[in-house]
Amino acid sequence: MIRKHITFYGWVQGVGFRYRARHAADIYGCTGWVRNEWDGSVTMEIQGTEEAIDKVILAINAGRYVRIENMDSKTILLEEDEYGFRTR
Repeated sequence: MIRKHITFYGWVQGVGFRYRARHAADIYGCTGWVRNEWDGSVTMEIQGTEEAIDKVILAINAGRYVRIENMDSKTILLEEDEYGFRTR
């Protein structure tokens, strides 16, 4: 298990990004949260296996209107008692 803090840039707000993130995280068994930022980016903290996190990102990017142009990612400490994935 790992936890990542990821900021997504591109066409990521107003295109169903957060909905897709929550849905994909539920499918692949990841926990965490996602939120829109004031600068047009989207921030996500996601916890799961490396493979599951990669699948979530691929599922988000497969969205019809989503276009991830860049992302900053760093591994952070696990949240031991976290359940579910939510939109902030």
